[in-house]
Amino acid sequence: MLLYQRFISAIVCLMCLGLLTHCANLPSPPSSSSEESIVKLIRDGEQVEVWMNGSLFTIYQQPDEVKKPILYPILTSKGTAITRGYPLDPKVGERADHPHHIGVWFNHGDVNDLDFWNNSTNVKPERLDHYGTIQHTAIRSVESGDEGRLHVEMEWLGPDRTVLLRESTHFRFWTGKGVRSLERHTSLTAGEDSVLFRDNKEGMFGIRLARPLEQVNPKPTILIGEDGTPSPEKVVDTTSVNGLYRNAAGQKGDDVWGTRGSWVCIDGKIGSESISVAMFDHAENPGYPASWHARNYGLFSVNNLGRKAYNKQEEAFHVSLAPGERLEFRHRLSVYTTDPSDEDLEKTYRQFVEKK
Repeated sequence: MLLYQRFISAIVCLMCLGLLTHCANLPSPPSSSSEESIVKLIRDGEQVEVWMNGSLFTIYQQPDEVKKPILYPILTSKGTAITRGYPLDPKVGERADHPHHIGVWFNHGDVNDLDFWNNSTNVKPERLDHYGTIQHTAIRSVESGDEGRLHVEMEWLGPDRTVLLRESTHFRFWTGKGVRSLERHTSLTAGEDSVLFRDNKEGMFGIRLARPLEQVNPKPTILIGEDGTPSPEKVVDTTSVNGLYRNAAGQKGDDVWGTRGSWVCIDGKIGSESISVAMFDHAENPGYPASWHARNYGLFSVNNLGRKAYNKQEEAFHVSLAPGERLEFRHRLSVYTTDPSDEDLEKTYRQFVEKK
């Protein structure tokens, strides 16, 4: 029975991943020797698969055409992808916009006047000197068990490959009844030159959600057609779209964008599966409480270094680092299939900030 369940789990994951060829190898279930681990991390070269109770949760990876490391896809325990497939693995009916919105990531839109957020293969050659790239450099440790841990290193590079920042990031992965979670502890150290993070709308810890988890927006847009390519004309089709944002202050829908607070959640359904995706900002982060870049088209991010960019009444919030100086951030993302209440999310937030 166990082998059969694993076989079915693998099939569900592969169906969800579709034609994803950007992983070195398509995931297969953990071997029988890993049965003791609730969370199993499997390294394959410079990517790491994260499995929970025998089914895939996500993959840490950096495909050649992506300008930063990502966690992609993000899956529920039933194998449902909550992240958009485009541009790596386009799905019919998805929005074909913002090709830099892929999976889960961390970056910023203005670092020493370089844009790390919007960089993609769609940037025009004459504009490349305005963008930075985050390059994965090393996997330092991989641990499995009741929870999984992953330590990786990256470099934030200018267009001339100068190292602006060295990043050391610790991920923690765990699961509970009806929820899968990850924490990202990001440490950024300036290189040989000073680094200035300017107040900017584009940041920092973000996810691009699957089409059904967007909020309804009747504005025409380019969608992926039946042939797997973007439609030639803008169209309106919101038949599967049903998401709705809410935040810790009780605001909902489009009113959440640009607010500052400790957490934001979006609720919706993919098929018959109820899904809530919540993000949490740690009280010790620079700029707390962060601003929320919660767009109705499926972009969902927490931005610790953006204030005036969202609210002209705020003072601009810039952060500078001297050579060798460090900046740290902690964020949490949880994927629920249990319809969490505001009280549930507030309790989770308190546990997050109180845990050392």
